[in-house]
Amino acid sequence: MSTMIEGEMHELRVGNRQLATAVFASVLGWSLDLFDLFTLLYVAPVVGSLFFPSTQPTLSLAAVYASFAVTLLMRPVGSAVFGSYADRHGRKGAMVIAVIGVGIATAAFGLLPTVEMVGVTAPILFLILRLIQGVFVGGVVASTHTIATETIPARWRGTVSGFIGGGGAGIGALIASVIYYITSSVFPGAAFATWGWRFMFFAGILSSVLGFFIFNALEESPLWQQLDRSKVSEQAPLRTLFSQPHLNTFLVNLLITVGGGVGYYLTSGYMPTFLRVVLKIPAAATSALLIAGSLVTIVAAISVGALSDWIGRKKTYLLFGVLNVILLPMFYLALAYQPGTGAVWAYSLAIAFLGNAAYAPTLIFLNERFPTALRASGTGLSWNVGFAIGGLMPTFVSLTSGSVEALPVALAIFLAGGFIIYLIGAIVIPETKRR
Repeated sequence: MSTMIEGEMHELRVGNRQLATAVFASVLGWSLDLFDLFTLLYVAPVVGSLFFPSTQPTLSLAAVYASFAVTLLMRPVGSAVFGSYADRHGRKGAMVIAVIGVGIATAAFGLLPTVEMVGVTAPILFLILRLIQGVFVGGVVASTHTIATETIPARWRGTVSGFIGGGGAGIGALIASVIYYITSSVFPGAAFATWGWRFMFFAGILSSVLGFFIFNALEESPLWQQLDRSKVSEQAPLRTLFSQPHLNTFLVNLLITVGGGVGYYLTSGYMPTFLRVVLKIPAAATSALLIAGSLVTIVAAISVGALSDWIGRKKTYLLFGVLNVILLPMFYLALAYQPGTGAVWAYSLAIAFLGNAAYAPTLIFLNERFPTALRASGTGLSWNVGFAIGGLMPTFVSLTSGSVEALPVALAIFLAGGFIIYLIGAIVIPETKRR
């Protein structure tokens, strides 16, 4: 059997096997990116004490989040390098190198010496490895999204976009949650600070092995294969992106991606720290909450991505922009000051749903904003620059709060600000559905 693809050049016939492989590979690639994020977030308190020791817990946490922010700042570099390669030479090759690189870099963290072992050299090595990892992660974002959305029919693109971005995030978080549960059980208490956190990172090598075998069976994007390169500008993709009219498109895109990044990193991204540091919930209960939150993330992303196929990208953004400006700050404050077991579960899962619903259509929205010859570079940079800015917010929240008790109010303020930016973007962007 085969499926008709509504492409930019002409209709293409793509077999169901190729469709399934493209979607699965893209989701896997995206989930590996989020596995890296959640591995660091789950071990943040331990890593903070081992690599960035401080008498104030919030300063130690801020240092860990700052090291993550360094990685985010390198992601646009990775998108520029791998996105340019993907636009010129194909999506598949860029995807294979980037995903394997992320897995190896993640596993390497488990080999690092701590401050107690080598002194100030430890945090320096940690930051250098974060820089290297950031380049590969940026490459994952620049290559994995296009190969699926350029292969599937237009009527499914919003749904698959949600499945790749949010579903991949949920799967990555779920894998990290399960591994965290296993390692915290095998290495309880002080043993986790000695060996458990290392095994969390070692699990990253499994992703490289799995990715290598799956991506070898992957076919190249049919839209990229059909691109008439004789009609494509001879300029480098990045030079074309930063010239008009694409530059204006890129800048407007940032309103959505910055807002979505703030929402994501201050909800799913900050939740492990919030549960452990603010609410002081035991590791086993935290793991259960985070696993449930990962499942909610998958549901939110796929359902809201499908909603954007029905009512359009713009209306979906407007809806969740309004909801999140109001509800997310309220839910965080309620979670902090009404910490009964039932309330903790209800508010945590509601926060996970809303935070991930907000960016569900973003990958396909960005894809629809750029032509095939520029899509990997344009989408990768729009996403990574915006989410790099959003990813700085956990650091600022930790620094501006000054104490653990003040974290909920700081989170509420930063979330409201982020979704005001997002809402402005939703107002000014054009509708892109099926473009």
